[in-house]
Amino acid sequence: MNNEQLFGNIQKKGSFLCVGLDTDIRKIPAFLLDTTDPMFAFNKEIIDATAPFTIAYKPNLAFYESEGLEGWRSLEKTVHYLHENYPDIYLIADAKRGDIGNTSAMYARAFFEKMSFDAVTVAPYMGEDSVKPFLGYEGKRVVLLALTSNKGAYDFQFGKDDATGEKLFEKVLRISQDWGSSEDIIYVIGATKAEELEGIRKIVPSHFLLVPGVGAQGGSLQEVARYGLNEQCGLLVNSSRAIIYASNEEDFAVKAGESARETRDEMFELLKIKGLL
Repeated sequence: MNNEQLFGNIQKKGSFLCVGLDTDIRKIPAFLLDTTDPMFAFNKEIIDATAPFTIAYKPNLAFYESEGLEGWRSLEKTVHYLHENYPDIYLIADAKRGDIGNTSAMYARAFFEKMSFDAVTVAPYMGEDSVKPFLGYEGKRVVLLALTSNKGAYDFQFGKDDATGEKLFEKVLRISQDWGSSEDIIYVIGATKAEELEGIRKIVPSHFLLVPGVGAQGGSLQEVARYGLNEQCGLLVNSSRAIIYASNEEDFAVKAGESARETRDEMFELLKIKGLL
């Protein structure tokens, strides 16, 4: 799915919402534990309730890996269900991979060939040769970590070059553009660092940004839109806990759908103000 197609879906739904499927077996409603596959049962209900308001889903691999083989099966069923029933929705593997070239090639094969994700999150710390194998798949994308939403981002990502004053995350944005284009690289920019978006857009004006941290982590959707929207929207704003755990009762899917709709409605207005609808 290229930028034009992604923007078309955003315009069609009036939304740039990405729902994080951070499915924790310890948090899902207790009655689902009696089903044959509780994680998939939860995901299926969440997807059906939120899909009308959602552009992308982002399963966090840690929640599935933690359950061993059963978790991987749940993830595989989730991916298959999305492809079969909602083929226009973008699917991101939140895996945060990145290793020497031949290892990255195996990761890329796993997520793009075997599991048919559209994109995968990758850490850039090991440099170009650790990212390039993910960029060798037509129509697939790397979601490169640039400026994250956690407190630890200040440990390294804001470190400045003594000679130029350039911050480390700015260097990642600048250099990595030589590895690919706005059609195959998306950047992770945390919503809790929204004040940096104006400067970030000067470095990467055309790329899509995956923005976590809205909702439970306290990021402001209005601030993200104010500084991050571009002429093709250019944003996929992720919300996980605030949507999928809106309720822990039998109405969990209904409440998730309501939360997703409320977020979509807010996004719709922001897109209208920007003249994108």
